[in-house]
Amino acid sequence: MNEITIACIFDLDGVLVDTAVYHYQAWKKLANSLGFDFTHAQNEQLKGVNRMRSLDKILAWGGITKSDAEKDELAALKNTWYVDMISKMSPSEVLPGSLELLQQLKDKGIRIALGSASKNSGLILEKTDLTHFFDAIVDGNAVTSSKPDPEVFVKGAELLHTSEENCIVFEDASAGVEAAIAAGMAVVGVGEAENLPGADLIVKDLAGVTVQQLIDLTEQRNARK
Repeated sequence: MNEITIACIFDLDGVLVDTAVYHYQAWKKLANSLGFDFTHAQNEQLKGVNRMRSLDKILAWGGITKSDAEKDELAALKNTWYVDMISKMSPSEVLPGSLELLQQLKDKGIRIALGSASKNSGLILEKTDLTHFFDAIVDGNAVTSSKPDPEVFVKGAELLHTSEENCIVFEDASAGVEAAIAAGMAVVGVGEAENLPGADLIVKDLAGVTVQQLIDLTEQRNARK
């Protein structure tokens, strides 16, 4: 094993599990209740964006203005529907390669954190049986700024007791990649290259990603500095 010590910080939605479908269904139900529609293309623009910023975008698309109190009520209503949906999730919904990579990292003693905008990450990890892999969890309940602000990843590094330059972030959203770069971390982009500008490595999913590949990525990146 190489001398370099790496630590891994994973986004949740779209990287380890796919809850985007449930966010979409809940936001669509809310938009429809307000008298307008919500498309898959619009839902793509909400990846990595927190709940209140997402609501602001949706209301703007619908040409609707609400008071802060009304927006709080609408966000809570959407979340109620969403939580009901994810409460029925199971380990079968873990994305390809995720379980295998997490297990490899754990077996090598590499520390792992969650870095997610989700305020429901605890429930999702519990339902998909992933909680035990994580040494630290930083989610929407623990940060004040959402991606592309790097706060979530900086806090993850702090909780893992490691430096930013040794951290590798796994992200499926451009805002998340931007946040990781701002934090000074290497980034593995999960998805399509055109949606993940700046990522050090692009993969379709986590299947086939190896620990040695991640160590090599970090070594090469740090050697260029």
